[in-house]
Amino acid sequence: MRNLLVAVTSVLAFAVSTGTASGAPLPSPEIFASNNTAVITDPADPRLRDRLVRFDREVRGIVRANGGLTTRSTLLDGVFWSSDLQQTTFERSRKFDVTLDEEGLRHTASTISKQFRQESVLTFRFLPANSPQVDAVQVEVDGITATQVREGLLADAVVREKLGGGSVTLQDKAILIADVNDLPTVRAFVTKLDGDMRKAKVRKGTWEFVSAETPLWNRQNAA
Repeated sequence: MRNLLVAVTSVLAFAVSTGTASGAPLPSPEIFASNNTAVITDPADPRLRDRLVRFDREVRGIVRANGGLTTRSTLLDGVFWSSDLQQTTFERSRKFDVTLDEEGLRHTASTISKQFRQESVLTFRFLPANSPQVDAVQVEVDGITATQVREGLLADAVVREKLGGGSVTLQDKAILIADVNDLPTVRAFVTKLDGDMRKAKVRKGTWEFVSAETPLWNRQNAA
């Protein structure tokens, strides 16, 4: 999958969920992946109606082979900006909520990348807000369509380069993941698309774009 994420600035107030404030467990780690290798520029392309049922089964099998389970699989419409092509592209993808540790998550994403010939596969692990490992933020906000994300990217060059793209569920819930320092940018982008940041779910964690060549050891220990 491509770079997935956000841009701009805003003064709206927001709340960040740590996942541990009341002793609640953190959400499961997530894998964002697709089997698409084509450049699709037409939002009416029939390939964008694929529900990725076979892909869902195959990824679940890869997760099981790496010692985990898929607790949820969500079909997504993705919109991405390609700096190389200088255009937006579309693809169907899925978000997999999985029970994998850090090493298993990376190995699974690397396997998916290789098997489905993807440039990279995005992973996100939720962490307590005060964790020193936090380097990313995930924002979920209702009422935003894939068309709005596309038009927002096309309208703002800064957003295109920082955000890279975004994913939207079939129920018009946008899922945006960005560098933790770009949270003000995400808020501004959402507001520009008429999304309500006051009702958004904002959570911190760590992200990684994993390719088939990504070393499968802990990045922090690889220096």
